[in-house]
Amino acid sequence: MELKTNRLILRDLKEADKKVLPSLVNDLDVSRYLAVVPFPYTQKDADWFVEHCKEEYKKKPRENYELGIELQETRELVGVIGLTDVNTWNNRATLGYWLAKNYWRRGYMYEAVQGLLQYAFTKLNLNRIDISADIRNEASNNLIKKIGSTFEGVARKHTRIKSTGEVCDTNMYGLLKENWKQ
Repeated sequence: MELKTNRLILRDLKEADKKVLPSLVNDLDVSRYLAVVPFPYTQKDADWFVEHCKEEYKKKPRENYELGIELQETRELVGVIGLTDVNTWNNRATLGYWLAKNYWRRGYMYEAVQGLLQYAFTKLNLNRIDISADIRNEASNNLIKKIGSTFEGVARKHTRIKSTGEVCDTNMYGLLKENWKQ
């Protein structure tokens, strides 16, 4: 699968990504708020993740769309974005993402999120996207609000962060197709 935005390509992960992933995500600033990404992030972690994604890609219907974020201009991988737990009966999924620190504050994640939401709402015909963020993750909370999500509450002591072991409070958001800002 491949989706294009103005500057990015969102695509299925491939074998070559195994070598690049550790250098992108093996940074506590990147994994500090992520529930499932360890720190340190090793080659073994990258190998497992790409193989796991390749198995997920084979499922019909597909339940998880974990995609590499690649810059069109340089063809370099800069992060990962995903729609997980795609539930076609309830027409919803969960959105998650991370971006390598060298690429922060350039609008890449907003662009990637918009590209994946376009696919979710128009091609998968989903009606709702669940999104959550550690209450301390200001950048992610701001992005979630910018795309038109509705704050639905704080889940107290909801998520254990894999990189630090901390149990954190999590802001819960929902984005309905009808509220999505294109």
